[in-house]
Amino acid sequence: MPEHKIEIHVRSALAQIRPRDWDLCACPETSDGGRPLDPFTTHRFLNALEESGSVGTGTGWHPYHLQAMQGATTLAVAPMYAKDHSQGEYIFDHHWAEAYARAGGTYYPKLQIAVPFTPATGRRFLVHPDHMKTGQAALVQGAVQLAAENDLSSLHITFCTNDEAEAGRQMGLLHRTSQQFHWHNADYADFDAFLATLSSRKRKAIRKERRVAQAFGGTIHMLTGEMIEPAHWAAFWRFYQDTGARKWGRPYLTRAFFDILQRDMRDDILLVMAQRDGRWVAGALNFIGRETLYGRYWGAIETHPHLHFELCYYRALDYAIEQGLATVEAGAQGEHKLSRGYLPVTTHSLHWIADPQFRNAIAQYLEAEREAVNEEVEILTSYGPFKRG
Repeated sequence: MPEHKIEIHVRSALAQIRPRDWDLCACPETSDGGRPLDPFTTHRFLNALEESGSVGTGTGWHPYHLQAMQGATTLAVAPMYAKDHSQGEYIFDHHWAEAYARAGGTYYPKLQIAVPFTPATGRRFLVHPDHMKTGQAALVQGAVQLAAENDLSSLHITFCTNDEAEAGRQMGLLHRTSQQFHWHNADYADFDAFLATLSSRKRKAIRKERRVAQAFGGTIHMLTGEMIEPAHWAAFWRFYQDTGARKWGRPYLTRAFFDILQRDMRDDILLVMAQRDGRWVAGALNFIGRETLYGRYWGAIETHPHLHFELCYYRALDYAIEQGLATVEAGAQGEHKLSRGYLPVTTHSLHWIADPQFRNAIAQYLEAEREAVNEEVEILTSYGPFKRG
């Protein structure tokens, strides 16, 4: 009997793909009952964005998910969106859009393979382990063909893995690099063991910051799973609104998103909440992966010295050390993380540009940018807080 050819389907809602089919591609490692490596590409997280209205109509993020199938078998999937703007991506191409418009082109809509609002590295071509080579090629070719057939300016794959970046380069996509700050667990027995690896000056500074923060006049709670209650999300929503209004003008996520987290993802969450005089005054939201703790959002309705560092960074390290996690990723930007033990790492993205002349100009720009990023990572690493030698 002849083998079915591979067909690419475009889905306008994640609900059109069965959760099991998606997760067999996105997180096959969970077959042993453990956590996913990347909680953000799971069906439950991406569905929470759609069900809550955080993406979809009126947001500029329109789902066009890819599903590569051979007969009734799903070989690979990819979270893809048509974008009306460049917000919520963290690998910014605003200057590209402006240059394209000045040349008389229409940059938007564009296609984006990404996890919305989430600058965390992970697989973007989610391929079943039994179909790695054919599945990945099918997704790339399908996405490029979709962009070309619809006369779109570009396709972008952001925060992909290093292996995906290499495969994409070999398939003719443009490669872009950036940098973030991550903390790496050297099998520390406890926080003091981590501090012992730092220079004396940095060690004393962190101890002072923690001492001052913990004297804010209240208590700090580490909450996960059934410990998290709806009241915690009500408080955190206030924190998130304040931070979102100051950073982006309006929050990306809706209130309903946090209700869905409570329903579907409590076990994937670490909430670090500060309480004073009977009310919640600050909090940090983390997602728990199999090997990594991902810091995502922080907010507060009271200002207390160093409380931000305690909740967002030091408590995250405490948890990672206790749970034996290899890495803590604290999101985009922030050179202040360097002195607290978070070192620079390179992140990757891939890009397809329809117009040949514009593509050549972008390729030259990216070559120079990669050199600058490499130099920046090297320099920043040399300024790290760890003991020399």
